[in-house]
Amino acid sequence: MNDMVLISVDDHICEPPTMFDNQLSGDLLASAPKLRIDKNGKNFWEYQGRLKGSVGLNAVVGRPFEEYGMEPTSLDQLRDGCYDVHARIDDMDVNGIAASMCFGNSIVFDGQTFHQAPDKNLALRHMQAANDWHYEEWCMAYPGRFIPLGVLPTWDMDATVSEIHRLAKKGFRAVQMNENPTVQGLPSIHNDYWDPFFKAIADTDTTVALHIGSGNPAPHASMETPIEAWISTMPLSVAQGVADWLQLEELHAYPDMRIAISEGSIGWVPYFMERADFSNWRHKAWTHSRFQELKPSDLFRRHFLNCFVDDRFGLRHIEEIGEDNVAYECDYPHSDTLWPEVPEYLWDSVKHLTDEQIDKVTYGNALRWFRFDDFLQHNRLEDMTVGACRARAAAKAVDVSPKSSGGARPFEGGLPRPVTSGDVMTMFKEHAEARA
Repeated sequence: MNDMVLISVDDHICEPPTMFDNQLSGDLLASAPKLRIDKNGKNFWEYQGRLKGSVGLNAVVGRPFEEYGMEPTSLDQLRDGCYDVHARIDDMDVNGIAASMCFGNSIVFDGQTFHQAPDKNLALRHMQAANDWHYEEWCMAYPGRFIPLGVLPTWDMDATVSEIHRLAKKGFRAVQMNENPTVQGLPSIHNDYWDPFFKAIADTDTTVALHIGSGNPAPHASMETPIEAWISTMPLSVAQGVADWLQLEELHAYPDMRIAISEGSIGWVPYFMERADFSNWRHKAWTHSRFQELKPSDLFRRHFLNCFVDDRFGLRHIEEIGEDNVAYECDYPHSDTLWPEVPEYLWDSVKHLTDEQIDKVTYGNALRWFRFDDFLQHNRLEDMTVGACRARAAAKAVDVSPKSSGGARPFEGGLPRPVTSGDVMTMFKEHAEARA
């Protein structure tokens, strides 16, 4: 276990209030997203007249399980590692994590804050500043410990292409986007609108990361459905977006294109590929399918990286998925994260695999799919093992004891029934209405 090298390809940053301070000045800084405090001491982000409902959505790492349902409402209710890069490195070391790729959490996640802004010229400049902060002040604070991940102004295709090239030149290896841009009022991924995007991705050898919950969130049967049902089906909802992307014409035109399915799990993948092949076999004669000789499962293995937090079933069936198509993710600081015990849980799930397979799943596939050469340029492999990372954390006496942190509950007092989807949605709605 201590010899493993772990790279997490999906974690999150709860954006700090100083995010734009070193990147902008004057009117651009004054008009950038601002972290505010309401009369009840709760933090919230404000941008171009719009208020964000959560400052650290589901960022409950380090709490007792009983408090996972208490939604954080201010930065002081979070572990420092959620928003401070130096504390994050400590939390990575104590968890045996050698490197990480970090999505946003409140204002940068798939760029939605900027997509919703009425003044798109300002939004473009502020999005670029967010990318620069991510690279210069987060990733480069510890070179080789973070995979740079950019966001894009996809409402403007010329600006998107320009930003892809700018980011690639700067050192980014991946960009994120909404898996279903129609929810942002944009054309579907099958529309010619996206042709320049895919060409720029291919020209710069950039990986596209599609994160769960952005375009095709998991449906819930009713407002009375217990929230556990919704949580259980979240990874399964990923198949909808993957099926859509698997039909892309560009996958045939750009054989080296790489797409990461972030926080999607892997247990459903063998059946999905089997079903895609069966559907193609039965229907390609009339559907004018692009799959006449090549099977969907072949194209899936060529283009898609499947990322998992905890998936013993999937790892037992890695041969059907493809050992070159699986990568680990920690999902810090969300409720699924196994911090600070990732090595213990992961080792128990992978120890039946060969050493070569373990290396691929834990770090090798991440290096290859994200072209993360910086990792070995700045670090010696022996200094990045679970044992070496934890030794550094032990020397610093990093505290991992659970702490009560406060927050908002979906209800007050006891209930004679399970917490429902409606309870959680009502909580967020009431917060937003009160703040407005």
